[in-house]
Amino acid sequence: MKKGLFTYENRVVLLMALTFGCLFFDRLALNFLMPFVSKDLDLNNTQIGLLAAVLSLAWAFSSFFSTAWAEANNKKKSVFIVAVFVFSICSFGSGLAMSFTGLLIARMIMGFAEGPVIPLAQNFVEKESSQGRLGLNTGLLQAVGSALFGSIIAPVLLVQIAENMGWRSAFYVAGVPGLLMGILTWVFIKRPTTETIASEQKSHFNISEILQYHNVRWGMVIACCVFGWWFATLPFISNYFVNTQGMSSDQMGKTMGILGISGLLSSMIVPGLSDKFGRKKIILIFSLVGALYPFAVYYFSGNVLHLPLMFLTYFMMGLIPIAAAVIPSEAVPNHLKAKTIGLITAVAEIIGGVLVPAVSGFLSDTFDASAFLWVAAVLAVLAFISALKLKINRIG
Repeated sequence: MKKGLFTYENRVVLLMALTFGCLFFDRLALNFLMPFVSKDLDLNNTQIGLLAAVLSLAWAFSSFFSTAWAEANNKKKSVFIVAVFVFSICSFGSGLAMSFTGLLIARMIMGFAEGPVIPLAQNFVEKESSQGRLGLNTGLLQAVGSALFGSIIAPVLLVQIAENMGWRSAFYVAGVPGLLMGILTWVFIKRPTTETIASEQKSHFNISEILQYHNVRWGMVIACCVFGWWFATLPFISNYFVNTQGMSSDQMGKTMGILGISGLLSSMIVPGLSDKFGRKKIILIFSLVGALYPFAVYYFSGNVLHLPLMFLTYFMMGLIPIAAAVIPSEAVPNHLKAKTIGLITAVAEIIGGVLVPAVSGFLSDTFDASAFLWVAAVLAVLAFISALKLKINRIG
């Protein structure tokens, strides 16, 4: 067991978590700035959904193919660093967009660049994780990344910048930190952390080999549902708070920050609990918790319980690192780990991040502004049902 606070394991986790944070700061910036962007560019819910969908589609394609190529050619560190630099630069493109089409192109390019970052970062952390710490380490990655940076700091900071300096300036600020993370990765990450373990398997993109594992197949379904639960609400919730529930921009930013705190805590607590009590049990419990989140948003608006109930039911977010990284890592041999994480991320992005936001936006425009909430509720229930199919072994 590796001991001490300043071990190489902890340094890898911290650096990957900060890089993860920069990525989600850039990716989620548009969601928090949407009330400003949609007003300036005259966007409807369908267009908002498409903006999320095209980034996720590009992300999905790049997530698997770029990761598989990097693993097969022993170029994981190089691909990771280049991707970090490119997505950071691409954030400026969102700020320069003058129309829906321009913004769509900027988000698509960003998605291609961001695709391999998460599966490679998760693979680096998995390789350095001590026994019994995989869930916690991947949870810390998620917590610092999408929760602390993407869901707590981003909404508060970016909304303030947008109100005082304009939404374009907020995108410019969002792109800067990733450049530093690329340099730090180049300096501090050692080659053994990123090396591909030798394998006789020569096919870079042999998906059938990965899908022969039972828990990979069902883990992929769970990941689609968990990602879909998150992305069904994420592109629309800030607009919904402001335009339907009557929050001010400041109230919306603070509310999103509170949800971000929930995401931060759940991303550490939920995977940590899975290390102790088993992956399957924890997925079953927190998918049911997440099914209650849309009800908390819809039925308790204006009530003193609105924020506390949203805070608690948002804990389903803690299932993301389990579904996207832990289950695939524990289901396959070493030489398939990075590629499997990339494949599950890719499919989950296509289903959960492309189709779900597009459908949610269409339903919200066609039937009711709250339709996206009920899409999320259904997906949480489907995650529960799918988790019942997991075989109990290392994931308990």
